[in-house]
Amino acid sequence: MTRKNKIYLDYNATTPVDPQVVNAMLPYFTENFGNPSSDHFFGWYADDAVENARNQVAKLVNCRPVELTFTSGATESANLGLIGYCRKNKNRGNHIVTVKTEHKVILETMAFLASEGFDITYLDVDKNGNIDLNQLKENLKSTTILVSIMLANNETGLIHPIKSISKIAHTKQVAVMSDITQAVGKTPVDLQDLEVDIAIFSSHKLYGPKGVGALYLNKKNKISIDKHLYGGSHEKGLRPGTLNVPGIVGFGEACRIVGQSLEENYQMQLSLQNQLEEELVTIGGATINCGKENRLPNTTNISFKGVDGTKLLRQLNTLAVSRGSACNANLITPSHVLKAMGIEDHTALGSLRISTGRKTISEDIQKAVFEIKKAVNQLKTVSL
Repeated sequence: MTRKNKIYLDYNATTPVDPQVVNAMLPYFTENFGNPSSDHFFGWYADDAVENARNQVAKLVNCRPVELTFTSGATESANLGLIGYCRKNKNRGNHIVTVKTEHKVILETMAFLASEGFDITYLDVDKNGNIDLNQLKENLKSTTILVSIMLANNETGLIHPIKSISKIAHTKQVAVMSDITQAVGKTPVDLQDLEVDIAIFSSHKLYGPKGVGALYLNKKNKISIDKHLYGGSHEKGLRPGTLNVPGIVGFGEACRIVGQSLEENYQMQLSLQNQLEEELVTIGGATINCGKENRLPNTTNISFKGVDGTKLLRQLNTLAVSRGSACNANLITPSHVLKAMGIEDHTALGSLRISTGRKTISEDIQKAVFEIKKAVNQLKTVSL
C-alpha cells in the first residue's frame, strides 16, 4: 500500500506505535524473553519489567499499581469487569444502568448479561449526547448494582460528567464502571478524582502496541469480581495465561511518554480541531455533532445533510477518516450514537468522524478541508 499523499485522520481507531515504545519492547522478544512466572533469573527479570510497566500505567491514570490487571485490550477488560462484577454481586440485585451511546463492547456485553437474567436500563441522551442526571437518579433502584458509562464517547468525543455520576450512584451504594479508553492520553484522567470503581482502557489508543490493555478495580472500595477464565494464577487469577511481556512493556512506556507532554499535546490537538471545524462549518448543511459540548480536543464528528456517506468516503480516497467506531466501520448502517441523539438515518449516514493525533500538522488539516469541501460540493451537485 502506498502512503504517498495519504493523510491519516483516524487516531480514535488506533495510533502508530511510538518508536521509543518499539525500542523498549524489542529486547523482550529476544534477549529478555523469559516467562515472568518462571522462578529463575530470566523469569525474575521479565516479572520486574511487568511490574515497572504496571507502575507507569498506574501513574498516568493516578491509581495504585495493585489495582491494575493486564489484559489483551479494552474489550477483554470490559468482559472481565462487567461479567465478573455482576455475577459476583447477583445476590445483591440484578439491575444495571448504562447509556444508549456506549461502545459496542459494552452494549453487546450488556445483551449477554440480559440473557443471564440481568435487567438492563439504557438511558436516553439529548441532541448533544448528554444524559439527564435526574433520569439517572430516577432509574436507580434497590436492585441496582452497577452503572456503566464511558468517560469520552469514541464517535463524538463528548465527555460525560463521570465524577458527578459516581457521586449519585454511590449515595445508593451502587458501583460505577467507566470505559476510559478514548480519554486516556488525550486529556488528564485521574481515577481517584473520578471516584469510579471499575475502569477499562487500551494501549493502542495512546501510541502503544495492539493486544494489551488494563482493567482497574478500586481496592479502596473493596471491588472484586468473579473470575470466568481458568488456567493459572497469573494476574491474581483474574486473567490466566502467560503474560504478553513485550506488549505490557510497550504499554508502560507509551503511558510514560504520553504523561510527559499531556498538556502540550492537548493544546496542539485543540488548535487543530478549531482550525478544522472553523472551515468545515462553512459548508452548507454541515453540523458539528456535540460541537458546543465538553469533548476531546482531537475528535470532530460532522454531518453533511443530503450527502451519501458511502460515496463521500470513496471520494475522500486520500484521507483516512471514518463513519464512526472502527468496530462498526464495515457496516453500512447509521451510527447508533448519532441515532440516539435524534439524528435522522440519512443524515447520520452522511457523517464523518475525524480524529487527529501526534503526527497531524496544520497542513494536513488544510488539505483535508480542501478535499472534504470538494467532495461534498460535488456530491450535492450530483444529487440536485
